Amino acid sequence: MATKNTTKSGESGAESPATASQTLVRGLNVIEAVAKEPASDIGIIAERTGMTYSTAHRIVSVLMKRQYLKRVPGKGYRLGRKILALGFQAYGQVEITRAARPVMERLSRETSDTIHLACEEQGMVFYLDKIASRRPVEITSRVGGMKPLITTGVGKALLLDGTVESWLELYDREARKLGVKINRKQWLALMQSYAQAGHTYDLGEDEPSIHCVAAPIRDGSHTIIAAISVSSTLAYMPRERMQALVPVVIEAAAQITAELGG
Repeated sequence: MATKNTTKSGESGAESPATASQTLVRGLNVIEAVAKEPASDIGIIAERTGMTYSTAHRIVSVLMKRQYLKRVPGKGYRLGRKILALGFQAYGQVEITRAARPVMERLSRETSDTIHLACEEQGMVFYLDKIASRRPVEITSRVGGMKPLITTGVGKALLLDGTVESWLELYDREARKLGVKINRKQWLALMQSYAQAGHTYDLGEDEPSIHCVAAPIRDGSHTIIAAISVSSTLAYMPRERMQALVPVVIEAAAQITAELGG
């Protein structure tokens, strides 16, 4: 006789949002406790975090499996390689911002438009830096904010090294977010033309009244790690001006790439 797979509460599936949130907080508490000082055993971690031994043991086990913690024989629990990798990634973002800032300030002076610097995080555009327009223009992006890759100029610039399959997969997953009507064939042709040209446009896909020109930034291995853009409203960004800005934005991206060893 078949039995139904349930939790103790009689419900199947994952943790409730409240339980999942509590587990996340406890996991972060464990990481922070070990970061301050390595712990010789789980009992010490439990004491530092105010958890029961069994709860601390369960969380430590998961963190070790995901390589956020490691156990060194004779020395106890320490931060794992995943933390180190994330630290380098965060440091890299800081370095990109530092290298890009002078170029962004120059672009701002030359164009009077909004300048964005962004990278990809969790399949989204993540804004690392922004210089607001000196014109009476309001753009909803913010530093630390996120937007879809598919709708933004910087997002499409981050995708330029993708494959036909990856572009179509993104379209199938997120086409509903586009602010203008673009069918699958048009989207693919657009991305192929952008990849060949080395720059991208936002033609109102994110906000109907906003257009932008964007270009990718690369590291020493020629991998795209960020993108820079110049954005404004239609009143200040007709197609002719966008075309004139293409070499300006590409040169700005090249300067930042050179600063990063690319």
